[in-house]
Amino acid sequence: MTAEGKTFHKSPELKGIVQRQLDRSYHSPLIDKVRASGFSLKAGCLEIHLAEEFGFCYGVERAVEYAYETRARFPDRRIFLTNEIIHNPRVNAELQGMGVKILTDQASRSEITEKDVVIMPAFGVPVEALREFQKKRCVIVDTTCGSVMSVWRRVESYSRDGFTSVIHGKYDHEETRATCSRAAKYLVVKDRRQAEQVCQYIAGLGPATIRRTGPSSGGTRDSFLASFKDACSEGFNPDKDLGKIGFANQTTMLSRESIEISDMLRDALRVRYGEGELPDRFRHFDTICSATQDRQDAIRELGEKKMDVILVIGGYRSSNTGHLVEIASEFCPAFHVEDATSLISQEKIRHKKTGARDILETSGWLPPGKIKVGITAGASTPNRVVEEVIQRLIDISGGT
Repeated sequence: MTAEGKTFHKSPELKGIVQRQLDRSYHSPLIDKVRASGFSLKAGCLEIHLAEEFGFCYGVERAVEYAYETRARFPDRRIFLTNEIIHNPRVNAELQGMGVKILTDQASRSEITEKDVVIMPAFGVPVEALREFQKKRCVIVDTTCGSVMSVWRRVESYSRDGFTSVIHGKYDHEETRATCSRAAKYLVVKDRRQAEQVCQYIAGLGPATIRRTGPSSGGTRDSFLASFKDACSEGFNPDKDLGKIGFANQTTMLSRESIEISDMLRDALRVRYGEGELPDRFRHFDTICSATQDRQDAIRELGEKKMDVILVIGGYRSSNTGHLVEIASEFCPAFHVEDATSLISQEKIRHKKTGARDILETSGWLPPGKIKVGITAGASTPNRVVEEVIQRLIDISGGT
């Protein structure tokens, strides 16, 4: 029986075969030990504290396992990833080392045949891309996270009922692009500042003055569309399409900001249309991933223990990792590092600032003397990488 044209949503049930590979690449006896010791470790002048929720979430672990099992299930076939399986360079490099290739452009996609295997990443793919691969009748292994698919179902229900999906997310993020492709009408807002602009338009307030202008003002409409030209559906008409809103999130966004933006949109619709029309004009279902929420709660709890510095470990392209840095920075100096090589020395660290693109090197990052160092990791970060960072931290500080 051939597999051509099939889509696999479930595991090939080969975990027993690949478990040794997975353990060798991602498992960490040290992390097991630290967890068993109350999430803390003392080494010389260092007192290291781990957040109680960090690292691989269920959806990421599932996606990685499926990818390894797919290689075992189809040892003689070409296997491709539509994009990075998750936002972690170690994991993607491991898969590429196993002969799994990442499709980088349309030209490489055109070479796919029905004999090939294509893996969909944890954050999913746009509908158009999925249909393209289905037409080629290649084998499709879908590792899309269940939390992401829940968002898709939500925005599809909004579309059926004539609501525009306003999505709190990053319009160029793979997950958000996949979600937008499931909505008839959508608008993506990145943060509170952009949400304020949307709310001003809904309520009929000009952006510069507190005066009634009405959303039909040509200049205001043109300005609005210019601001969101890359973040809205084709033919988007704010005069019409912001009258009924269904709110959703990229699953890895900052939870408290999503709640705030949802409240802002509800209030703007209330101002414009009145309290009585809200049930027919606004819908909101929390679509923040539970694992994302757990990790955000855990870094707050860690910060409240008064660390001297916090290291947040994860790929620089990881959205959920970036938000953990944002939260940690409220409590003490926090550094987003990719792996152990980022800890150059006790004096110097390589890291990425929240919201920035450039990778920086900062001096004087590790205070002298006895210090408390908090550590957490994004949902795409293997325990083995966390272990390596801890060991590097001990080495450069002179701990034993």
